[in-house]
Amino acid sequence: MDIEQKQADLIDHFVKQAAQKGSALGSVILEATSHPSLFAFSEILAVPCVAELEGTENSVYLDVLRLFAHGTWSDYKGNSGRLPQLVPDQVLKLKQLTVLTLAETNKVLPYDQLMLELDVTNVRELEDFLINECMYAGIVRGKLDQLRRCFEVQFAAGRDLRPGQLGSMIQTLSNWLDTSDNLLISIQEKIKWADTMSELDKKHRKEVEDRVEEVKKSITLKADVDFRGLEEIYSEPGGVMDYEEDRSRPKRRRHPIS
Repeated sequence: MDIEQKQADLIDHFVKQAAQKGSALGSVILEATSHPSLFAFSEILAVPCVAELEGTENSVYLDVLRLFAHGTWSDYKGNSGRLPQLVPDQVLKLKQLTVLTLAETNKVLPYDQLMLELDVTNVRELEDFLINECMYAGIVRGKLDQLRRCFEVQFAAGRDLRPGQLGSMIQTLSNWLDTSDNLLISIQEKIKWADTMSELDKKHRKEVEDRVEEVKKSITLKADVDFRGLEEIYSEPGGVMDYEEDRSRPKRRRHPIS
């Protein structure tokens, strides 16, 4: 089963659990935010009885769910006084989600920044975390560059959209669409230009070939005329004295000078 299908199945499972649990929502949220294969929570947030926790004595569970939907490990540390203490599986999950958030805006993540955001004390611990808990989990792919001390992100799974982020994403997609349309127009114009140049090249080549043929015919015709002229010269009486005739003609005898 691929990761997308597994996510969809888990989301469906926890949405049904949240809709049925009522007062036991806290345990459902704890289980969902601790699950090693679940990284999306907006569908659970949208369950009516979960949204109804707002303003109640159990609203802290809603805050935890929002933290895992949109927040980072630094956000938790900044608000730990009003949030329940996280269990180890939740801590791991929130740090994984933090890497995904950082990868949204930067494809080269410096080790120093990652160690600060994840509360990691050394490079070995950081690289083990990125390999074992992120890349092996399938949520990111990339290259660890020890020489430059950075993680080069090639792929990162998306997180839940934050409130107000949808409009920005729509604008980004609209800009991308406009750019794609302009690029398509440019490509079509280049194709048209290439077709035009091809036709001109064919026309020029045809003209050259026709001219070559005309020159060939002209040369052949001239050679034929010259040959016929020579034939006429040699065929005229007295035009050229036959060699045998010259030999048979009596030679004039010379008289001695007295």
